[in-house]
Amino acid sequence: MRATKAIIYLDNFRENLGQVKKRAGPGRRICVPVKADAYGHGAVRIAETALAEGAYALGVATVGEGAELRRAGIRAPVLLFSQALGEELGELVSLDLTPFVSDPESIDMAGRAAALAGKTITAHLKIDTGMGRMGCRPEEAADLARRIGEHPRLLLGGTATHLAVSDSWEAEDRAYTKAQLGRFQEALSAMKAAGLDPGIIHAANSGALVFHEDALFDMVRPGIFLYGYSPAGGSPLEGELPVKPVMEVRSALALIKRVRKGESLSYGRTWTASEDTVAGVLPIGYADGLPRLLSNKHRVLIQGRFYPIVGRICMDQCLVNLGPGSTIPRWEEAVVFGPGAETAAGMARQLGTISYEITCGVNKRVPRIYQ
Repeated sequence: MRATKAIIYLDNFRENLGQVKKRAGPGRRICVPVKADAYGHGAVRIAETALAEGAYALGVATVGEGAELRRAGIRAPVLLFSQALGEELGELVSLDLTPFVSDPESIDMAGRAAALAGKTITAHLKIDTGMGRMGCRPEEAADLARRIGEHPRLLLGGTATHLAVSDSWEAEDRAYTKAQLGRFQEALSAMKAAGLDPGIIHAANSGALVFHEDALFDMVRPGIFLYGYSPAGGSPLEGELPVKPVMEVRSALALIKRVRKGESLSYGRTWTASEDTVAGVLPIGYADGLPRLLSNKHRVLIQGRFYPIVGRICMDQCLVNLGPGSTIPRWEEAVVFGPGAETAAGMARQLGTISYEITCGVNKRVPRIYQ
């Protein structure tokens, strides 16, 4: 076991999922996104935990991610959020993944792959109401839904859209989300008027779950809330769910060394000791997911106190200033981020990014320990 490891608090995940279920209300299904290795938390264990707690479906971004779940024996519906390559469709069908389709070509490709396998598969129609990414135009939805329904090897299992700024409470962004939902409702109405059943209707991500009750429909797809962070990226907004970070990254002081006044540490000599002090070496670096841009900015928690990282963060190591006269022993544990210490949200603010990028960036060479 490495000195550097990621502790995954499954009880925190269960509590967060409980908050989501409470906010979604009775009768609504929950799709738990486990793409990107469950935002770095470990797709299989998170999926198993989510399903045991009543989640209906899982969401992935690649066929390979779906295959990992199936190899682990998970049989629940797995939605493929991104477009599969043509050569991946045979595997998609054999794995019984549920693709999102949004144009005639993707519908026909999925249907041909199902026919070749002698199977019938379920697909969800994706409508682009303002995200500008995957999806058909709202006015095309009814015709595409009919195309799915008329194919002998396809079933229309659901209809979805994705909201671009649902995590913002700015008036302009709220209006944009309302407009997206309006376009979605119009598309759904056109489908129903044509005698088409849209299946499971879903639009709500984490932000919509909190701020846009009219986006909840039949199923919700909360992501970052489940892993303990605000989708807004900064401090939690009023009304947000009281969720807890699920991941904690720890390391341990592999070496303690004396540093004299005037001596510099690490690449580029970006930090020089202003006094005699004690430094510790942590075996964690940017290859593990500690961003190099946090050099001379981040702090770690050791024995209940914060100590700054000094000098450039290296690929596999970084240095911590333990202060003059420190008596902290070698191999003492340091919390790099997590509940009770600096969080992924705090690190993200320093970098001008979002907490998703921090947790997703924790490399797979960092062992996950589930508690």
